[in-house]
Amino acid sequence: MTGELSPIDKAKFVAAKRAADFVEDGMRVGLGTGSTAAWLVRCLGEMVRDEGLKIKGVPTSTRTAELARDVGIDVISLDEARWLDLTIDGADEFDGDLNLIKGGGGALLQEKIVATASDQMVVIADIGKEVETLGNFPLPVEVIPFGWQTTQALIEETLISMDVLGRSATLRMNGDTPFITDEGNHILDLHLNRIGNARQLALVINQMPGVVENGLFIDICDTVVIGYGDGRVELRDINQGTVEHDRLDFVESDNLFTDLAD
Repeated sequence: MTGELSPIDKAKFVAAKRAADFVEDGMRVGLGTGSTAAWLVRCLGEMVRDEGLKIKGVPTSTRTAELARDVGIDVISLDEARWLDLTIDGADEFDGDLNLIKGGGGALLQEKIVATASDQMVVIADIGKEVETLGNFPLPVEVIPFGWQTTQALIEETLISMDVLGRSATLRMNGDTPFITDEGNHILDLHLNRIGNARQLALVINQMPGVVENGLFIDICDTVVIGYGDGRVELRDINQGTVEHDRLDFVESDNLFTDLAD
């Protein structure tokens, strides 16, 4: 199966497969949202089916919850779990300090709540997601629908005093209608090109009326697992200051990943 994948999909797969090793029997695990996180959910589902792994999964979106149930993972809510041993999720960008931009899939609010309610957050990503400075990927900001245009104008005005290169914000659309998050909100994508001070920007944006949360994840990620298209995997632990390298061999088989290769 994996021989049919593009190099980027292979990189996502090996990162997810390696990150699944962090999950142990009996854990309560936050399950991320997005294409890379979907590989992780499939990997865990295979471990549940073939190895008898017993975990409780807390999904960060309705689509992740559906996928987790489909592959046999026992899904519970964060209120039921109260606290998590581990969250594994993807990222749209990450820098050398493991600060992230997330929310390209529209689930940033639940993703941040789940990640901060965990003892550890592991990010899985292909090597193309690493950047020297955050900001090339549009920064998602979740806002309530009421007065969203006023909120947008306030954000754009505030960006004038921020250390960023771009200052425009656009409403994320789903076809001809605004994109709606699982919490019933809108998303404004900020086209900043470069973020000079991510910590300051995150704090300032979240102080604005109408803003629910932003997609900057600062000091939340503990470890990043980086996949390469040739099967190489790199693990960086920000707390231990360690870097490990590994390689995963692709095995042609009929398994839970088949539909993701289509």
